[in-house]
Amino acid sequence: MGLMSFIKEAGEKLFGTGQAKAAEAAVKSAPTPDNVAALSAAAGKAIADYIGTQGLAVSGLSVGFDAPSSTVTVSGVVADQATKEKVLLCCGNVSGVGAVNDMLTVSAPQPESQWHTVVSGDNLSKIAKKFYGDPNKYPMIFEANKPMLKHPDKIYPGQLLRIPPL
Repeated sequence: MGLMSFIKEAGEKLFGTGQAKAAEAAVKSAPTPDNVAALSAAAGKAIADYIGTQGLAVSGLSVGFDAPSSTVTVSGVVADQATKEKVLLCCGNVSGVGAVNDMLTVSAPQPESQWHTVVSGDNLSKIAKKFYGDPNKYPMIFEANKPMLKHPDKIYPGQLLRIPPL
């Protein structure tokens, strides 16, 4: 548990549609406490919906977004460490999110993964060589970041990736 930092300008564009887009426009035109609360609620729901679309099982999932600080707070119970880390990535790799407050509980604790922020010129083979000493182990990193990653060549600067233990 704790606070993880993310690059606010990088990630999925979840707030650009539906209620989140309308709430964001309202805050820009009139930043009242009611409008900020509406944006926070709509953004939290958009992130929770995104977690659901990724097929990640979280019992008692609660996702809150604090618009002024760009911080997501996520809580609930997950079965394993890998699911926990994927949920955190779903929350943080969203454009407009600067930090994630991890309040998740793991039913069966396991060793934690390392993290890597993608920089320009990175690819999964280069990252695998850095962490494992073998570029041919890139499929482990790709599998560890599915379903958020759809293809091994589709990573972007600023994205945070899980690097599971060998």
